[in-house]
Amino acid sequence: MTAREEMLAAMRRNAPRETPRPDLARLGVKFADPAAKFAESLQGVGGTCLRVPDLAVAGRAVAELPVRQAAKKVVSLVPEVEPGNLDLAAVKAPRELEGLDLTVLRGELAVAENGAVWVDAQLLPHRAIFVIAEHLVLVVDAAGVVNDLHEAYARLAGRPAAYGLFISGPSKTADIEQALVIGAQGARSCTVLLVG
Repeated sequence: MTAREEMLAAMRRNAPRETPRPDLARLGVKFADPAAKFAESLQGVGGTCLRVPDLAVAGRAVAELPVRQAAKKVVSLVPEVEPGNLDLAAVKAPRELEGLDLTVLRGELAVAENGAVWVDAQLLPHRAIFVIAEHLVLVVDAAGVVNDLHEAYARLAGRPAAYGLFISGPSKTADIEQALVIGAQGARSCTVLLVG
């Protein structure tokens, strides 16, 4: 037996045993009331959740928000809730969004465990609206609340690769002195309307 063969034989004898893969069906958490847990989680990351029965009430809720009442420049991609006053399709370059006070977007699903909302940005002409707007309102169907990220990714699986993101409350950052700053790199507030 050559030295090479001896070395390979020793490696085979000492190779780690194959272990079964974990059962992914056992991962994840289940909440008794995912919508209530979502509201709690969102509050924990600095956001606000409002539960409304339908889009008409959602529209009235947005109109009553102090950030909406003070807003001068509003983009809305949920016109049945908020008409907005800036046509995003007419914006040629993201720099034209400077001074954007409020953005209203539709969220596709909400995650109870961490208060995150998935926004599919595939149809947005300017992705910058996520970080330029001073305030953010996300409208999510209450049936779209899932327990955890495992469920969220299962729902999103099989789609063509496209841009989208999870938004979990307003922008936050903390420095080495552990001073938390809200809105340093994005929206200063995030309100999620759970509809239904």
